[in-house]
Amino acid sequence: MPNGFHGVRDGITKTSSGIPLGLTLSKTDTEEVRKLIDVIAAELERPREITGQVFKHIDGAYGVERDAIPAFLTQELPKLEDYELDLILSPLFTPKLPDQAVIAEFLGAESVPREDWTVFIRQLANRPTIAQLVAGDRKSYPVPLREISIERFVYRLRLDGTIPASIQQYIQKAPAADQPMLLAIARRATWEHDGRREFLERFLQASLADGSYKLADAMELLRISEDYQPTDAQALLSRIPAWQRVLEEEIHSPGPKAYFSSAVQQLHGGSNNRQKDEARLLQKQNELAFLKHLQQVLTAS
Repeated sequence: MPNGFHGVRDGITKTSSGIPLGLTLSKTDTEEVRKLIDVIAAELERPREITGQVFKHIDGAYGVERDAIPAFLTQELPKLEDYELDLILSPLFTPKLPDQAVIAEFLGAESVPREDWTVFIRQLANRPTIAQLVAGDRKSYPVPLREISIERFVYRLRLDGTIPASIQQYIQKAPAADQPMLLAIARRATWEHDGRREFLERFLQASLADGSYKLADAMELLRISEDYQPTDAQALLSRIPAWQRVLEEEIHSPGPKAYFSSAVQQLHGGSNNRQKDEARLLQKQNELAFLKHLQQVLTAS
């Protein structure tokens, strides 16, 4: 029985990480909690490429050009105030769904109480946790992370998220490679609303049963739920026809043509419009197919 849990009964189902389902991490000095901190630290320390957004901010705020970024990271960054550091590093340490999936794979359906997070953050800062930032020269530069950056990351991992057993059982039927992302999707706050959680469950059940399941569709359903926040399946159904009409119009409307000569193409930056148009068209066709399938699932008895 893991030391970090209370009330564990013999024979209870466990996740792939060995953590029992349906319980809550409730201590901050146990083997399982230490493992969780190690997983978070590994994510924070994986190489992260400095994005154009970060380059632009450093240049605008400090007048540092790209070739001077390595010196700035090693010499000037440690001198900055916490708020300045957060402004620079926040785009790199605001976790996205793939980051959340790594933690979700470890936690399974587990939930970590919010009151424990400050202890995690302090421990991660004291290790210390060293970020590896990849600059324009393709070299990695170590940057010790302060609590402000670690806090941003930890507080957005959905550690307190929960997954109902009914949804967990469908996730376990999905391809193993997709399960971490599905766990991360299912832990998102939008599904705490009963009506939205119900249509997520119906969608997973139907698509896994009829063989039409695709991870991309589950991600699209998450996007729709978070962007539009429909109250229930009926509210979602009422929006689908309008979305379909817009997509059909965009699919059948004539788009920009390919350049008629390579010389003209080079004058416009060398890009191939036809390839870009075909990629956009395929994306819209996939979106339309997803909406048709979602409509069928939600109207089925």
